[in-house]
Parts: sequence; structure tokens; C-alpha cells
Amino acid sequence: MIIHHKSSEKMDEVDNEFVHLIITSPPYPMIQKWDELELFCHGREDVVIGKEDFWIQHDRLLRIWAECKRVLVPGGLLCLNIGDATRTIDGEFCCYPNYAYVTIQLFKMGFTPLVPIIWRKISNRPNAFLGSGMLPPNGYIAQDCEYIGIYRNGGKRVFTPHDPQRYASEFTKEQRDVWFQQVWNIPGAAGAKKTSAFPEEIPYRLVQMFSCIDEVVLDPFSGTGTTKTVCEILEREFIGYEVEENNP
Repeated sequence: MIIHHKSSEKMDEVDNEFVHLIITSPPYPMIQKWDELELFCHGREDVVIGKEDFWIQHDRLLRIWAECKRVLVPGGLLCLNIGDATRTIDGEFCCYPNYAYVTIQLFKMGFTPLVPIIWRKISNRPNAFLGSGMLPPNGYIAQDCEYIGIYRNGGKRVFTPHDPQRYASEFTKEQRDVWFQQVWNIPGAAGAKKTSAFPEEIPYRLVQMFSCIDEVVLDPFSGTGTTKTVCEILEREFIGYEVEENNP
């Protein structure tokens, strides 16, 4: 288990085609708490955010996605938890389509987008809405879901017939029937608004769905180390990148 305390914009420590699975949740463009993040502002003195920052911030994340493609084995998967951002700028409320835009970027880069998972984080908020009470047409839909985009590096991975490592990693039919449904109802992690951690159940599923025992899993935004913890439990090797040295 290795954590590099540096930006994942250059993952020089990782060889080409070395990683089998990437699971990560980056800072979402246009979310206010990330306005002063070094990755997004790059030393700008002015951190007043305008609509153009949607494109600027995604362009900065693009450097990391390019590194992810370099280090993934052919057929390796990138699982990316990202949500759209709702924000009012210059008096105009807007939903900034992070999932749609990053999917287009990755598609153009050569990744193959697969069917995404819809992560329903909040299961019961009957009174959550923005707008003018019961009067049309200026209300806004409550944002209860995020995406887990799944992107493959080229075609399917190739295994030898009856590969023992692959068969040792087999999951159950009951797990398959739940995990491979498109909508996951999983409560968000405690304190996630401050730490941005996702619940352990998400990487626990993804690691077993898309990697084999002893393979390498990478998280370029390792954060509080949720994916690392899961890899220790599930017998996968782990590489993480995290700029905050006080995170594990």
C-alpha cells in the first residue's frame, strides 16, 4: 500500500499500463468549497468564480485523466464518482453538467464509456426543493443523486481460460444481482460535506466487480483513504495520491 503526497497531475512513480482499476472521487468543478484549491486556481490571486471556470477547472482535471489512461492496463477501468454542481453566479442559478462534460472528455481521449451507476445518496427528502412554493414554473429539482461513471481503457481485458486469480476473485450471484443494477441506494458517508469522503460500500463493491485479487488499484484523489482501507480488506495492492499530508 503506497501513498504519494503530491499532485496526481504527474504520476511519475507509476509505470505505463501498470494499474488494473482506478476508483476516485475528484473535487467537482464549480463546487464552492473547492474555489481556492491549488489544482483549480493555480496561484490566482483572484478566486472570484465565473461561468468560464467550468471549462478551466475541467481542463485542469484533464491532465489527471490523461495520466490515468497512461497507467491503466488495456481493458482496465476508471470508476469516477462525480456529481453535477448547482450554483448561482451573477444572479443566475445553473446546474453545471460535470458528469456529461467529463464523459465527453474521456470519450475523446480514447476511453470507452460504459453504463454509469446512479448513486442515490439521499433516500427521503419530501420537502427539499428550491423555488416559489407550489407555483410554476420557477422551482428546481432536488439534487439527490451523483454518478459513478465507468470508463474502459479500450476493449475488454483478456484472460487465459480458467485463470486461477480471476476465479479466486469470484463474487456471489446475490452480490451480482444487487451490484450490477444501475441505481445504488447508499447513504453518504458521515461528515462527507467537510471531508468529501464516499462511503466504504462504494469502493467495496467496485473493487470486487472490476478487479482480481492481488491486482493494483489506484486512487489519484486518495483523501481520507477509504479505497485504501477496502483494498487492504480485499487483498488488492493500492497506490494513492493525496496532496494533504495529514490524510492517510
